[in-house]
Amino acid sequence: MIRPVRIAASILAADFARLGEDVARVEPFLDLLHVDVMDGHFVPNISLGLPVIRSLRAVSNLPFDCHLMITDPADYVEALSGAGATGITVHMEAVPDPTGVARMAREVGLEFGVVINPATPFETMDPFLELCDIVLVMSVEPGFGGQGFISSVLAKVEAARKAIDNRGLDVALEIDGGIGPDTIGAARSAGADVFVAGTAIFGRPDPVAAISELRDIASSRDRPVVGGGD
Repeated sequence: MIRPVRIAASILAADFARLGEDVARVEPFLDLLHVDVMDGHFVPNISLGLPVIRSLRAVSNLPFDCHLMITDPADYVEALSGAGATGITVHMEAVPDPTGVARMAREVGLEFGVVINPATPFETMDPFLELCDIVLVMSVEPGFGGQGFISSVLAKVEAARKAIDNRGLDVALEIDGGIGPDTIGAARSAGADVFVAGTAIFGRPDPVAAISELRDIASSRDRPVVGGGD
């Protein structure tokens, strides 16, 4: 079975002065909202936190895909669940053994996943795939929006796709960074099925048309699952 294309809009690229309006405009056309949580330590930037997540949850029914670019994600798992997160992804660079954080996430009803930076080998996340609902391959350096796509990460997307399918795992494969009309097709061909786009959606004059274009391009590159996965 071909895994369906899912589009996640990164609210880091939205207009924070009218964040609720921006989200309401695109919500009917999205699959997820991608929420970047940065602590100023793991990455040299500070971004969205619990009050923003809580406020958005009051006006949105979308799943909240919370990407934790923080040094100590275990400290925030329960609070994120209470604020309205649907799932969290944690960096292998911050938590080399994510087993404990995964257990904490399950206990409070959150989906769980792991992330690797562009320079981190796929092999670091491979032993933990069975813990995950989703795995995320970064195609830019984490911490700032609007960067250019690093095409060399596509080999890691292909490796993750092969491992997930050959082991028959129900794990989504997400890519984040520099995703737009010129890059989403290659990412889909490599095996990704969840695509995070920020400026390619909120930076366009018509964000709804931008989402449709991204979905159409990715869907045109649909590929069969390799190996024994469903």
